[in-house]
Amino acid sequence: MNQQIEQRYLVNKTFDEIHIGDSASLTRTLMPEDVKLFAILTGDVNPAVVDPKFSESGMFREVIAHGMWSGSLISTVLGTQFPGPGTILVDQSLHFARPVTIGDQITITITAKQKFEHNKHVVFDCVCTNQEGLQVVRGKAEVLAPLEKVSRLQEVHMPEIRIDDKHERYTHLLERVKGLEPIPTAVAHPCDAESLKGPVMAFQAGIIEPILIGPESKIRAIAEEFGIDLHGIRIVHAAHSHDSAALAVSLVRTGDAEALMKGSLHTDELMGEVVARANGLRTSRRISHVFDMDVPTYHRPLLITDAAINIAPTLEEKADIIRNAIDLAHIIGIPEPKVAILSAVETINPKIQSTLDAAALCKMADRGQIKGGLLDGPLAFDNAVSIVAAKTKGIKSAVAGHAEILVVPDLESGNMVAKQLEYLANALTAGIVLGTKVPIVLTSRADSAETRTASCVIAALIAHANRKNGTT
Repeated sequence: MNQQIEQRYLVNKTFDEIHIGDSASLTRTLMPEDVKLFAILTGDVNPAVVDPKFSESGMFREVIAHGMWSGSLISTVLGTQFPGPGTILVDQSLHFARPVTIGDQITITITAKQKFEHNKHVVFDCVCTNQEGLQVVRGKAEVLAPLEKVSRLQEVHMPEIRIDDKHERYTHLLERVKGLEPIPTAVAHPCDAESLKGPVMAFQAGIIEPILIGPESKIRAIAEEFGIDLHGIRIVHAAHSHDSAALAVSLVRTGDAEALMKGSLHTDELMGEVVARANGLRTSRRISHVFDMDVPTYHRPLLITDAAINIAPTLEEKADIIRNAIDLAHIIGIPEPKVAILSAVETINPKIQSTLDAAALCKMADRGQIKGGLLDGPLAFDNAVSIVAAKTKGIKSAVAGHAEILVVPDLESGNMVAKQLEYLANALTAGIVLGTKVPIVLTSRADSAETRTASCVIAALIAHANRKNGTT
């Protein structure tokens, strides 16, 4: 049976129908997108409300709404509910009592206080309260009330607005390495268009000095076909993909390269050489992978681990996975990253191993076995990234809703989360392997040249940190 979408209609009250004491209310929850969109529409880019880092160092320690966001909701009630269609705002005065933060549920109530027959004006008391019943805005509004009755005006459906600034985010990422010396990077088997464009773009941006390793004739043929300029780039001939992987690792071991980059070969082929006990790039740490993601609908950088290397990590392996991610967070400018250890639920369940691991990892952090970050878990995904969800479920945590590192239970779940954010949420993505002697740019064969270049930025930051720490 076909279901019809319920059609909403707007109804107004004329001046004669309004009585002193009549009131109407509206409830809205402040979302991160609301803050961004209000800033775009008004041009008010005050860092106190649009810059999370600046906000955290300010008076309120978190992102707050523009004051007039609450004020605009008063106009919404007046124009759509009471008096409704035909209402003209004449005068308004507001007092802002306290800030509105992300996830706050604001109730706007207007009450008719005065009527003026000579000009058909009505004065309303206006009060906005949060979910705790505390007043955030109060004031008065004077309107010219409608004189003609509207009883079944069909509500206009407005288009959904998506804020998409991926190119700007990409450009901002490139600025992170501006002025830094390019890092010599061994690129294993760049034998298709995207895997060749990536290191070349990174070279042209001054991020890396690529050493292309693979069948030279094939590399040059691809460059000619797609108009890729190889001028100034070194090529080392290798007969096939396995030979390319071995030579690339060898160049790292001899010190000719300070980073490694995957081309158009399979991950297992490259990592087989990396983990080789005799000539590989192992350290005392468990090798793991991190997706560094800039998600337009999330207010913080997001590191997802491990979604590419460790299939079903043990508790001990998860501890190293977290340590690697925390180290990366420090390098990219997060001094104490908030680490959410994910599961399907936020309570400990003996039947769900990931909840037991999460509890143990948090206790390890309490005992100083994992340092440098703030851990909490188990947390379901929504509680980790949504302040609204965390508040709704009554979760009080410094991590919930603010997570910067998401530790997934296993590779399958992590890979799905990361790919969904990349392809459905338009996240800017970089992929990097940690726990090795040098950073490894490990991207999917389907990844774009921009994703590969973004990954080179992260690799370069790690390599420079290694230089500073004397680990290269």
